Amino acid sequence: MTETAADMDLRLSKLAEGGVDVVILGAGVNGAGLFRDLCLQGVTCLIVDKADFGSGTSAAPSRLIHGGLKYLETGEFGLVAQSTLERNLLLKNAPHCVEPLPTFIPVFSWTRGIWAALRTLFGSTIAPRSRGAVLIKIGLALYDFYGSRNQVMPRHRLLLRRRALAEMPKVTPDIVAGGIYYDAKISRPERLVFELVADGIAANPNTAALNFTSLRAAEGGNLTFQRPDGSTLSVSPKLVVNAAGPWIDRVNETLGAPSHLIGGTKGSHILLDHPELVKSLNGHMIYFEADDGRICLVYDYLGLALVGSTDIPSDDPDNVRCEETETAYFLESLASLLPALSFSRSQVVYSYSGIRPLPASDASAPGLISRDHSAPVREPETDRPFAIISLVGGKWTTFRGFAEEVADTILKRLQRPRDRSTRDLAIGGGKDFPSGPAERAEWAREVALQTGHPQERVEELLSRYGTTALSILSHRSPHSDQERLPDATGYSLAEIDWIARNESVVHLGDIVFRRTTLAILGALTAADLAAIVAVAGAALGWTMERRAEELEDVVRTLERYHGLKLKLEPAA
Repeated sequence: MTETAADMDLRLSKLAEGGVDVVILGAGVNGAGLFRDLCLQGVTCLIVDKADFGSGTSAAPSRLIHGGLKYLETGEFGLVAQSTLERNLLLKNAPHCVEPLPTFIPVFSWTRGIWAALRTLFGSTIAPRSRGAVLIKIGLALYDFYGSRNQVMPRHRLLLRRRALAEMPKVTPDIVAGGIYYDAKISRPERLVFELVADGIAANPNTAALNFTSLRAAEGGNLTFQRPDGSTLSVSPKLVVNAAGPWIDRVNETLGAPSHLIGGTKGSHILLDHPELVKSLNGHMIYFEADDGRICLVYDYLGLALVGSTDIPSDDPDNVRCEETETAYFLESLASLLPALSFSRSQVVYSYSGIRPLPASDASAPGLISRDHSAPVREPETDRPFAIISLVGGKWTTFRGFAEEVADTILKRLQRPRDRSTRDLAIGGGKDFPSGPAERAEWAREVALQTGHPQERVEELLSRYGTTALSILSHRSPHSDQERLPDATGYSLAEIDWIARNESVVHLGDIVFRRTTLAILGALTAADLAAIVAVAGAALGWTMERRAEELEDVVRTLERYHGLKLKLEPAA
């Protein structure tokens, strides 16, 4: 999104004067996906988030793009079919962020869990435990069947004990077998949300996207927002989409349409600096059942071991973090699964947590609440001339399909045709992404010749940003690409400068938490932050007081919500 503030102000003036078809409240992955789809259809659209794009629930997933193997147990076959299809499409449309992930399931018995699984399938509220080899084999065969559309990965294998331990030697020898199947992981989900928004802006001049903008009033068909600079914006939409995730009911209250749609659960994760564990995973995720029956996972995330996740009822999305009891649970579960390795609290370098915006439910176990999505409509009323569509539930993987369904509903209400499908449309840096290793090397060689940067550096940025790397490497920055952050190696000052100037950055946290992976890798230092705020402050015209405030805010967020303590150096 390379437009200036003046360009965005012009877009907003047009929307305020000419009216807007759709306002989307909430710029998580569901809202951003819908925004992109509607923009491609020529719909006049405004998306607004009270914080940054992709900063809520969409920034706190297990970082998987998966078909939902466990949904087979609850008979949600349609959800599995859609999820596996969308997984396959994302592997093609976002190859710079999404890649295959071979997954290992340790199996501890041959026949356990069959009758319990049948009870769950027919509506029991008690989840099965100790899923045996027979049950795993049936589940993986069904999973392959549902994932056969646009198939891009191998089919599953079931290995007997000796071969399974040869594949994963650190796993407890108590297993009788092991299953291997394929899903996918997403390295930078926050960036992908931003890229969806940026794609929408680029596709349609009659649209706008605002972060850190709050809904202040909804009166007489007008929505009034307050922007970060204190100014206000009023628009009169034909239709409003509430994509606020865990905050949906609160937003509907502000819109004058009280609801009780959300019954969220908290999912927490930790990242371990544990090279021996990462090496032992051999590129696989282990998807396993903890001693209490809950499903856990561990896999290599950019050199760290990502471990998750909990599933705890919660209704406070503004104050959610991974608690010490959850961290202890993860470490104990890993120690039971991998007894040859040692685990301690000192290995945890980062933690995060978020609220899944699941539908309100009376299910006895959080894991039994459906991960499917819905879009209930509140029709216009006398004092509210616009309808409200609330995006309830869903999961990261299915955002495109969910957006397409809702976009079709909106187009029908607006009496407009669909002009373009998003099914095979690349996202952001996935556009024109080279298809294989040889093609990647050739792309990097050509860009190196074009920009004067070393080919190795081009390949590094290609893996980080996709083909957007060309714009970054071509950027005329006051900093050299050779000037790197003091400790977080790999990121240059020129890179940070480009992000600050071109990616709708309002706060320092937008850079360190979402436009990059600097924070989540747990290697961020006070010296890094000082360098980043100096570059961003110069690019965005921040005063010294503003820079100090931004630094302090990031440090507080790191400590309060991510378990990372940094001590800032006194200003010179």
